[in-house]
Amino acid sequence: MVFSDLFFLFVFIPLFALCYMVAMWADRRLSTSRLQRGNALKNMVLVIFSLIFYAWGEPVYVFLMLGCVFINYLSGLLISRSEGRNRRLSLLLGLVGNLVILGVFKYAGFFAQLLCDVGIQVPIPQISLPIGISFYIFQSISYLMDVYRQDSPVQRRFVDLLLYISMFPQLVAGPIVRYGTVAEEIHNRSVDIKDVSEGVYRFLIGLGKKVIIANQFSEIVDQFFVDGLASLSTPGAWIGVLAFTMQIYFDFSGYSDMAIGMGRCLGFHFNENFDHPYCCRSITEFWRRWHMSLGSFFRDYVYIPLGGNRRHQSLNILVVWFLTGMWHGASWNFIIWGVYFGVIVMLEKYTLLRVKERIPAVVLHIYSLLLVVAGWGIFYFEDFSSMMHFFSAFFGNATTEADIVELNALTDNFWLWTGAVLFAMPLRRWVAAQVDRLLPGENAAKAVLFTSSKIVLSVVLLTLSVALLVGATNNAFIYTRF
Repeated sequence: MVFSDLFFLFVFIPLFALCYMVAMWADRRLSTSRLQRGNALKNMVLVIFSLIFYAWGEPVYVFLMLGCVFINYLSGLLISRSEGRNRRLSLLLGLVGNLVILGVFKYAGFFAQLLCDVGIQVPIPQISLPIGISFYIFQSISYLMDVYRQDSPVQRRFVDLLLYISMFPQLVAGPIVRYGTVAEEIHNRSVDIKDVSEGVYRFLIGLGKKVIIANQFSEIVDQFFVDGLASLSTPGAWIGVLAFTMQIYFDFSGYSDMAIGMGRCLGFHFNENFDHPYCCRSITEFWRRWHMSLGSFFRDYVYIPLGGNRRHQSLNILVVWFLTGMWHGASWNFIIWGVYFGVIVMLEKYTLLRVKERIPAVVLHIYSLLLVVAGWGIFYFEDFSSMMHFFSAFFGNATTEADIVELNALTDNFWLWTGAVLFAMPLRRWVAAQVDRLLPGENAAKAVLFTSSKIVLSVVLLTLSVALLVGATNNAFIYTRF
């Protein structure tokens, strides 16, 4: 089950909302009589529906997630009750437990194949990748680290830790929500009409990004990189990778918007995950704007503990980016992709960032986007021969001449390309700033304008999305693979 699914939109969500409101009413009644904590029944409903959501596609792996939560629950208690060396040992055991789970289910086949390739014959396990395992393992690590550092209190109720790790809005594709971000809200949160309206609006923005934009670009990508890869021309390679550049941004940022919006409706405030990354003026800036929850995770739990900027900075950067590539998948293209950006970020530290203010902004934008687009070419192709064929065409060494297909991919989708470029920029901020300039301060006219605009846009997004989802065959989120 995915967010951009008619069953999720018109069956799962309404049923969940009904049960959640009943639980909310019951919590209020019980809390006034001091028989139960304020959010206990709401949390139980959220846990049950989260497990149903996850088990819908992979019923077996829900037990893996439950086992993972149990390991982290015990590890957290051990950390909180230990001191000194025993405290560090408790943390280490918990971290090893998480990494072993991730390693077995995500990387066992990759490393077994690697051994076979160097002449050491071992059986290659055929293990299906559990959906979202990279996300909930990293959240588990976040919990243990926050407890160890005493940034957050240990969770003494198993069901509440299960709620944090299994919460369906961000379970299968992020954003990676730190335990400290929502620890207080697990027990103490409230929701008013503004939270619900803003949350629904944010959800529909994300739904529109996914269904109206990302899904349409996926068809262009398939046209050139799946059906037409063998006869790929140079313009076709560029159009295909630019389409994937738009697809992956609107796909992943759309999912994050939906997760943040649903969290807001429930009283949780997840951190932002994207900040218009294609407006960047360096690769370093791009990665501060793209998948911000993953970047901050590696910064706080890997880069800084390794020494950060204080010692071995270049090595620390390369380690972080090697791990970033590995996190995305057990395939050499992801490792190359990670190292590719790691080398660029490292070089920028000593070159571009020192003279950035002297270079025209348009030059920096072009430089950054060209490197990002080339990086997405590495990211897309897991097969090396296909990747080499793509880059050969990408750099002008195509064996096929362009024809009407490439032109049609642009002209027939003119408004799609135009809309994607506009919405990849901070258009809403610009519009809001212009309204504030014309109608300064707080006044009724501005409030009516903003509210009516959001209502109209929400209705349009929902209507178009539902219409496009009827009979849709290509609707999976890219990042559920990780």
